[in-house]
Parts: sequence; C-alpha cells; structure tokens
Amino acid sequence: MQIEYSKKFIKEFKKCPPKIKIAFKDKLKTFIKDQFNPILNNHPLTGKLKKYKSININGDWRAIFQEIKEKDIIYFVAIGTHSQLYS
Repeated sequence: MQIEYSKKFIKEFKKCPPKIKIAFKDKLKTFIKDQFNPILNNHPLTGKLKKYKSININGDWRAIFQEIKEKDIIYFVAIGTHSQLYS
C-alpha cells in the first residue's frame, strides 16, 4: 500500500495544531497495520463525498481519503474538524 497526499491535505496539515499532527501520525501507523482497527472508525462517506472514506484522528478531527484499488494507493485529500469537513 502506498500513501499519498493531495496539495490541499498538505496545506491543511501544516495548519493543524501540534497535538493533531502527532495524533494523525499515530493513527496513520495504525491504519497501515490494520485499516479497519475499531479505533479508526474507518467508514465510507455519503452525499457529495460518497467516493471517499474517513478515519477518526481524535475527538472531532477527521482525515478523508480515497482508495485507488487498482494502484494500491491510499490518497488523503483533507484533514480537519467534523464541522470544517462536512458543513
């Protein structure tokens, strides 16, 4: 599995508080070992984001990604609070 990041994700990640950056890196390690570890709450999204999935970073923070199965790529497209991402 290859992990890639959109320009938007990188820009948003740089603005995240230090605790969130650390939490994302920890969750990413878990994700790489087991995408469906219950702590991640990996789930498909609906509506205009239906081609994406989301994982929990902590409390209110989420990371949105897309699976490109034919290339075995996980492409992170956004990170933010629930209200930032879904409103």
